[in-house]
Amino acid sequence: MSETILEIKNLTKYYGKVKGVENLSLTLNRGEIFGFIGPNGAGKSTTIRSIMNLINKDSGSVLFCGRELVRDDVEAKSRIGYLPSEVFLYDDLTVKGIFDHHESFYRNCARAAGIHEKRQELVSRLKLDETRKIEDLSLGNLKKVGIVLALMHEPELIIMDEPTSGLDPIMQNVFYELLKEERQKGNTVFYSTHILSEVSKICDRVGIIRNGELIRAGQVDEISDKQLAFVTVTVDDVDALTAELGVKVLSQEENTVRFANNMPDDELIKKLSKFRIRKILIEEATLEEMFMHYYEEGASDDKA
Repeated sequence: MSETILEIKNLTKYYGKVKGVENLSLTLNRGEIFGFIGPNGAGKSTTIRSIMNLINKDSGSVLFCGRELVRDDVEAKSRIGYLPSEVFLYDDLTVKGIFDHHESFYRNCARAAGIHEKRQELVSRLKLDETRKIEDLSLGNLKKVGIVLALMHEPELIIMDEPTSGLDPIMQNVFYELLKEERQKGNTVFYSTHILSEVSKICDRVGIIRNGELIRAGQVDEISDKQLAFVTVTVDDVDALTAELGVKVLSQEENTVRFANNMPDDELIKKLSKFRIRKILIEEATLEEMFMHYYEEGASDDKA
């Protein structure tokens, strides 16, 4: 049985009358990379900032290793690594100065041992120049500094908000390898992103958030294997076919129609056999298409 490291219970946060998140519940297991996906404005950053106590939640609770995570719990915070979507640091310090300052926070805790060696390893792998001033760094190099700060103290839980923005493709691959190594060590990564291709590359499980609410969560393979396919059919009577199948038409050109199908293949074929099919193409849905399908389903439910 998986060990729970982070549990979010009925998290709700409003900004005045504007919903940030509402009744969001989620569990993260030790030793997994959990993808938290949704477009900008869906509530990802609000969730993360509430977990980190950077903003006050209206209601709900966040448990870290079974204990309520509160703002002043220094011991718990020392076991968590955090990378915000935008990295703001002291502009007049060098990269080395920032890292030295960060190291000093851990001198009197159990994580002091090995922190300098880990920092040096990360600096080398991410190809950072520690002599550079923060104000002179590009967006990509600033993000790399943030990654080092999040990982150098060997945290058990690593929370990252849009971590690859600004990284070039080569550094993105280095970053993915770092996260996979953290997972192998039994550490947990909470990975917030709007880039769906990242989820399929490194995540074990995924949660989809829309308009501040969690609309689906599960294994990546499970979510992308729900029998959803896209079917393109050329048939004599399009209207009769779509009425029989009860599907929503995605596109139509003369007698050729495309629709999303989530019924079992044998049931689909049985219904199609009633018609004279001139041409058929069945395509497995990609993760991106699955994501959009769930989003459109949620939007339809809101309007109902």
